[in-house]
Amino acid sequence: MNLLTTPPSTRPLRMALALLAVGFSLAAAAPAMAQAQPVSGGSLTWGVETEPATLNPHFNGQDKVVLLLRNAYESLLARTPDGGFLPWLATGYTLSADGKTLAFTLRQDVKFSDGSALDAAAVVRNFKAIQDPAYTSSSGSLAAHGARLADVKALDAYTVQLTLKQAYAPFLAFAGSFALLSPASFDKPNIKSGGVGIAGTGPFVLQNYQKGQQLEFARNAAYNWAPSNAGHQGPAYLERVTYRFLPESSVRTGALLSGQVDLIEGISGNDARLFKDSPEYSYHRALNTGTPYSLFLNVDYGPTQDVRVRRALLEGLDVSPILQSIYRGERTRTWGITSPIDPFYDKRIENTYGNNPQLANQLLDEAGWTQRDAQGYRTKDGQRLTIELIQAQATVRDQRDVLLQAVQAQARQKLGIDFKLNYVDAGTYTELRKTGRFGSIANSNTPPDGIDIEYHYLPIDQGGSINYSRSADPKLSVWLKAAAATSVTAERKRLYGELQHYAIKELALAVPLYEPEDQIAAARHVQGVRFRVFHQLPENPYDIWIKK
Repeated sequence: MNLLTTPPSTRPLRMALALLAVGFSLAAAAPAMAQAQPVSGGSLTWGVETEPATLNPHFNGQDKVVLLLRNAYESLLARTPDGGFLPWLATGYTLSADGKTLAFTLRQDVKFSDGSALDAAAVVRNFKAIQDPAYTSSSGSLAAHGARLADVKALDAYTVQLTLKQAYAPFLAFAGSFALLSPASFDKPNIKSGGVGIAGTGPFVLQNYQKGQQLEFARNAAYNWAPSNAGHQGPAYLERVTYRFLPESSVRTGALLSGQVDLIEGISGNDARLFKDSPEYSYHRALNTGTPYSLFLNVDYGPTQDVRVRRALLEGLDVSPILQSIYRGERTRTWGITSPIDPFYDKRIENTYGNNPQLANQLLDEAGWTQRDAQGYRTKDGQRLTIELIQAQATVRDQRDVLLQAVQAQARQKLGIDFKLNYVDAGTYTELRKTGRFGSIANSNTPPDGIDIEYHYLPIDQGGSINYSRSADPKLSVWLKAAAATSVTAERKRLYGELQHYAIKELALAVPLYEPEDQIAAARHVQGVRFRVFHQLPENPYDIWIKK
């Protein structure tokens, strides 16, 4: 398969997705297109919502942190708006007819920030690392991808060949977006945590990390290998970039309004109006790819073991007015297992469930939760119908705490269900995931190409690294393995559509709430704000410049 070839069967779908992405982002792009000639120099301070749990891009599981890490770390391929691939650190790739052998040819002018060359040996070192259980011990998803590899080798100084144990269509997306580190970085004592000295090829180099406060990057003066869909070529315009960790939305907004920062990401629905129509600021927003923010319901523990309880939540909650109330129309209601901008999205599930408290209460009665206690909660055999919902403290963002409180209130009022909200630290979160002693976990994830679907719906022992429903239903595996074995987009979409109906409508493994998006507000002197192509996460400030 040639790098720039789009199979004819996928062209109409990709064209539609491209138009959707362009239409959604057009308002954001227009201000940048109208500006004068970019100038070099200056520094930028960016207020961000999330502090990294790790600075090693291989182990990062925080979507909001991708913005920071892409300053320093890059990948073999870039994406087009419709999900296709473009050369980046690789000049091209080939994929064998059986789908098992993937080869990349590399640029010959790229260097890591420590001065070493990006060659085949360096790329091999990175992919060999994910085959090492000692390296991947803290990341089940990374280990799962490494386990698919039968062989990794350099065919010559600038050609790398990856051989899979069996055909796996999503592997191209994984390998193409895998962040590359310099070989010497793997010998550093801070390789697992990442940080200063872990070299990448990006347009900026990490200079300083002040925990709880900020990250500082300096321009990589040697940089000259941006992908063709970047806004320019050569070094970044900015000399320095500082990211300040401001977890509270109101604090970020106040920092921008008062001039303490130049731009912010993560803007509440209430605050969007302050920037959308103001000549003093630009406002940009874009939907992400990947899994919607959803309540995943545990089939192995507590009341949610009963499918009737899970279906009662799916049918009984009325999500749309909750979103409207909290986000003032600034977030997108979702219904399925992946983002509306994903090529595999199947919209037939939209408006087919929810806001049916009569059916929901009937299901709960059938499940035996027929009594009520003094507070109005349903009971059975003297036990209250309680579901403990776990949320990792590190991913409490975008007013999700307020959203979950609203869901909690509605579950009580409409269904008599006691949702216990439990915000936990990283260690507790890991332990609860391991033991499975929870009722629900709220989560979203951005990887496209079906990878996000696999993470959530494959059995845990088959690569479902964030399978929070803990379902091991064999039908799910059949659909997922069949989808992964074919590169035909239409067939993969059909298979994911069947899985979606079964997983959501029949098993109620998840209650989708909304599709995460990113918002950026910038002072008018900040030019060139961009979103990452296809994924639509905020892009690093490589193309940003300061208007004098």
